[in-house]
Amino acid sequence: MVNRRALLLALLLPAVTAACKDKAAGDPTPAASGSAEAAPKKVVIGMSQCNLGEPWRVQMNADIEAAAKAHPQVELVLKDAQNDSLRQRAQVEELAAQKIDVLIVSPKEAAPLTKPIADVYRAGIPVVVLDRAVQGDDYTVFIGADNIVIGRAAGKWAREALGGKGKLVELQGLMTSTPGKFRHEGFAEGLAASDNPGLEIVFTADMAWLEPRARQEMESALARHKQIDLVYAHNDPGAHGAYLAAKAAGREKSMKFVGIDALPHEGIRYVKEGILDATFLYPTGGAEAIDAALKILRKEAVPKTIVLPTKLYTKENVARGGEELK
Repeated sequence: MVNRRALLLALLLPAVTAACKDKAAGDPTPAASGSAEAAPKKVVIGMSQCNLGEPWRVQMNADIEAAAKAHPQVELVLKDAQNDSLRQRAQVEELAAQKIDVLIVSPKEAAPLTKPIADVYRAGIPVVVLDRAVQGDDYTVFIGADNIVIGRAAGKWAREALGGKGKLVELQGLMTSTPGKFRHEGFAEGLAASDNPGLEIVFTADMAWLEPRARQEMESALARHKQIDLVYAHNDPGAHGAYLAAKAAGREKSMKFVGIDALPHEGIRYVKEGILDATFLYPTGGAEAIDAALKILRKEAVPKTIVLPTKLYTKENVARGGEELK
């Protein structure tokens, strides 16, 4: 009996040993498949938003979050500068100190944010500048629509809508920001006031992108001028605030209102409801920012500037999705 058992063990041992070797050399065990080497490397992206007091910026953050959620390895750190350049500067420095992989920043103003952004970039952290440009080129990529093109298109639309004659109000965004500056310059070009002496801007004010301030400024314009034919606001909340002021004065039907942003629940809805006569799409760039950040980390080529497309929405074309601007 002992000899038979010894013989059986002798026959089985090589097979068991071979099976163990095959298992070790083949597919990983459940423990190995869950190891750190097999899991995607975590990517930390820090974002400093200049403020969340504007619906358009709330939408930008929502777009960034939605795009990040599509990539399980991405950890997103969002900060709100609450419309304070010094606070935003501190946030940029704080995010860099946390050793994030990429910084996304939408600056409140160009000058105060230029140096801190440049310092982060020079320290080797990729920087995606979103919507509002900074001075110089010490960043990895800038993403935004062309505000000169949008402003110029708004001026051209106003000129044609008024037949080259009328009195206008311009409610400006924050003029220390690049979009405010460029939307003003583009509008002047499109309006071509020197060639149209019948067109006159009778009132301008910086409403800092905020609807309540736009309404207050429009009330001042209405008190000073008996004739206003068109209001050009640098964003849709500004145009809506102007409309509300004009409506309260019983004068909204005597003028046209033009804005910029064209969010579905805001500018586009206002056009459909007959509150605004025109609005121009200003994409948030949120999804594009996450896409660019991940490409940078994968060492893929990313252009220095990514220009986002825009559209014009009016009552004539809003039902078919607006009209692309070339």
